[in-house]
Amino acid sequence: MIDQENGVFPAVCPLDCPDTCGLLLHKENGRIVKVAGNPDHPITKGAICNKVRNMAERVYHPERLQYPMRRVGAKGEGKFERISWDEAIDEITGKFKSVSETYGSESILPYSFYGNMGILGVDGMDRRFFNALGASMLEQTICNAAGNTGWKYTMGANRGTLPEDTEHADLIVIWGGNIVSTNMHQVVLAEKARKKGAQIVVIDVHRNRTAQWGDWFIPLYPGTDSALALGLMNVLFEQGLTDEAFMQKYTVGHEALRDHVRSYTPERVARITGVPETDIVKLAELYGKAQAAHIHIGNGLQHHDNGGMNVRSVACLPAITGQWLKRGGGAVRTNSYASTNSDALERPELRSNPEPRVVNMNRIGEALLEAEQPIRAMMVYCSNPLVVAPDTERVERGFAREDLFTVVHDLFMTDTAKYADILLPAKSSFEATDLYTSYWHQYVHLQEPVIAPVGESKSNVELFSLLGLAMGYDPEIFGETPEQMIAGALTDTGNPYMNGVTLEALQEHRFVKLDMAPHASYLEQLPTPSGKIELFSEAMAERGLPPLPTYRALVEGYDGEHPAGPDDVHPLMFLSPPNHNFLNSSFANTEKHQRMEKMPMLQIHPEDAARRNIQDSDAVVVWNERGRIELTAKVSEAMLPGTVISQGLWWDGSGRKQRVNSLTSNRLSDMGNGATFFSATVEVKRQ
Repeated sequence: MIDQENGVFPAVCPLDCPDTCGLLLHKENGRIVKVAGNPDHPITKGAICNKVRNMAERVYHPERLQYPMRRVGAKGEGKFERISWDEAIDEITGKFKSVSETYGSESILPYSFYGNMGILGVDGMDRRFFNALGASMLEQTICNAAGNTGWKYTMGANRGTLPEDTEHADLIVIWGGNIVSTNMHQVVLAEKARKKGAQIVVIDVHRNRTAQWGDWFIPLYPGTDSALALGLMNVLFEQGLTDEAFMQKYTVGHEALRDHVRSYTPERVARITGVPETDIVKLAELYGKAQAAHIHIGNGLQHHDNGGMNVRSVACLPAITGQWLKRGGGAVRTNSYASTNSDALERPELRSNPEPRVVNMNRIGEALLEAEQPIRAMMVYCSNPLVVAPDTERVERGFAREDLFTVVHDLFMTDTAKYADILLPAKSSFEATDLYTSYWHQYVHLQEPVIAPVGESKSNVELFSLLGLAMGYDPEIFGETPEQMIAGALTDTGNPYMNGVTLEALQEHRFVKLDMAPHASYLEQLPTPSGKIELFSEAMAERGLPPLPTYRALVEGYDGEHPAGPDDVHPLMFLSPPNHNFLNSSFANTEKHQRMEKMPMLQIHPEDAARRNIQDSDAVVVWNERGRIELTAKVSEAMLPGTVISQGLWWDGSGRKQRVNSLTSNRLSDMGNGATFFSATVEVKRQ
């Protein structure tokens, strides 16, 4: 495809989004001139979002990094000089060798996440390199860890209702997810259901685009989701709206749960959550009487101190009502039906120490500044930790250490890249070969290069292959082509859903559907200890967690039973959910997307604004003990009093401190060691 100057070529969206859209790239004179949706894709059917529609502007952005560079200014200043790839590889490998010899190889840490969802780039050659090097391992729990763990304690695996089936639901509950901005094709399917008479209920802390689109919006206090779920269960049991036969056959612990939820009366839950008692009863009756009720569990409710329990509590609702047996019913958090042969990709046998030091990515600032065994060298790729990691001020101080050698591989001069000692240009997904799976639908995609590399950019596979060979590691392992890696990844997966997914099939069709035959007997073989849905979890009890769904108040935050008092220095709950036109920190540097978002804003309730003499459009300072940022006020009734919202991960710009994670904590969630971005308290004043 690279050799063809003109034409239309298949592709896949590489972004960290459940939809994993099929694309068509239009080329003229060797350049992409248009990014369109692929109408032949069975799920996404040609519809794509603004982010991807404007992807060509990102690929050819004038600030795209094109050459390797060495820092010549102070850390954070962003001053670099051009060097060759040979020089860059020599300096990196030389430094890694000297650090390993002097301090031990675990003094080196990779830092990455899924800025690009290609499996080879973030779970392949990079893992081989750091395994062979013997570096510390990164615990990658910044996104879904709490929710995944809470769901798995209940259901055993991250699998749920198939997207195509949701159009057959007559009630759809969107709980803690702004799907209009983050899962647009679920909106399309929900609209089909609505045309057949389905009602759409949105439960969230914020009247976002999805709440405006739904039929009934139910706002609640942040972090009280498990209390609301338990209140709904109370009504369902009390009114006989449960499915006793289903619970008897497919669950364990339903009698214990029945007794347990008696204390979560609608009156008490209304006090905790801020949801009126009448609405709790109304929603429970609506859910219990639905023919097929589907719950879409978003990311929002898991990013709290109690995030795992929030998800677990909601996940119990379809079990006590038997919704799993109804087409379109049940629930979904993520659908991880696809998997690869990770041993073939990552080659764990290369690691001499099978139990290396593990650093949690949410605590990277603490690790850089306070680790007993100091981190002496870092390599950052597919991530921008100075924007996305919590407790940003501490993260920045860590990256500013003069004795820390840092390599960054990226498309742009990000806030993190400014602290690099060696800065390397990365290929976009349209310039590389990689394998993509979805965490929502059932299709696996192959991406092959459509355009030539921009400048001297290289993919992660190419970069870590060069580093491995320069270090003298096995050339058979580090000389594999992307095609060889994909073939190995799709061989002996041990996953029946992957039957028929081969490199040859992908090369012929570009995307291949999983073999969903095993899904028919999903409930008969749940991978929980009991083989059933675990309303009561012995595994949780063994780990010191409540075995039944239980509401626990936030470590940092307030609810209706424990409101902020006159002595609370930071009396407002602060949340920073995604905005519509960025994806995490991606697109935050492109002018078109910035214009669509206008500016970093703080949404504040009129009651809270009046107490602080804040007017709409005022410049405000938002602060707590961790940091301070400057935003523009938007006075709004989009959330309950006591909560303030700033959407999107903006980079710092024009001398303005606007990185919202300066205010968030590096505390870990109740389970899964996940991030607690949304459990933060602040104060606000006019600037």
